[in-house]
Amino acid sequence: MKVVIQRSKKSNVIIDNKVYNEISNGLVIFSCFTEGDTLEDINYIVKKIVNLRIFDDENGIMNKSILDVGGNILSISQFTLYADTKKGNRPSYIKALNGSEATNLYDKFNEELNKFILTKPGIFGSDMTVNITNDGPITIIIDSKNK
Repeated sequence: MKVVIQRSKKSNVIIDNKVYNEISNGLVIFSCFTEGDTLEDINYIVKKIVNLRIFDDENGIMNKSILDVGGNILSISQFTLYADTKKGNRPSYIKALNGSEATNLYDKFNEELNKFILTKPGIFGSDMTVNITNDGPITIIIDSKNK
């Protein structure tokens, strides 16, 4: 499982030309699953996300987590995180899990995040426009296989 986490001042996801979900102060998370990912991978990533100290404290030092600042999460599925660009110029997405297994993992990921912090998802497999006001900018990449 891979995620890209961006600290955000304001973000939304548009589906079918309508705002489907939006957040103010919080995190935008792009997630992708691969063969062999399990609940253990999800729990590892969720624990990392909610405890990452990437929000400023009173002294302007990144020392607070999303739990400390009370933000929200916008969660977007993005199969391109497992793009393989080794050969040629057209990426291969064969490592990205698709179908019902990936949908189930994405739903479980959002369910687990929601246990800690309000998480607003996109729609798995939909054509989405994601607007992000990246705060910092702060962008973190986590791969559950690199524990």
